[in-house]
Amino acid sequence: VQLQASGGGLVQAGGSLRLSCAGSGFTYPDYVIGWFRQAPGKEREGVACISSSDGSSTYYADAVKGRFTISSDNAKNTVYLQMNSLKREDTGVYYCAAANPWTIVKREEEYEYEYWGQGTQVTVSS
Repeated sequence: VQLQASGGGLVQAGGSLRLSCAGSGFTYPDYVIGWFRQAPGKEREGVACISSSDGSSTYYADAVKGRFTISSDNAKNTVYLQMNSLKREDTGVYYCAAANPWTIVKREEEYEYEYWGQGTQVTVSS
């Protein structure tokens, strides 16, 4: 199982970015996919996750509700994180991860996720 995160970059506050998480070695409907982020000097935190074969079950951290949207394209084995109205506090390294849907309990907790991609840097400037 491999995950490849991409799409990060430098953007001004109020702008948008779309992150992608491409998977190989498995099919997305079989896993819960989550996005996490880690700001400088802070612990990694859950941002959003998506589960079920049709992507109908989603979770968002309160800090990103209404601004971020997670979606999946099962044909491409890719999960996206559309980030709008970005704020400086959204700056950090963003990671995608995969968890077993049969055992996961707390979707926002990183210990639930078994497979991790490398991070992609998101920097929001004022």
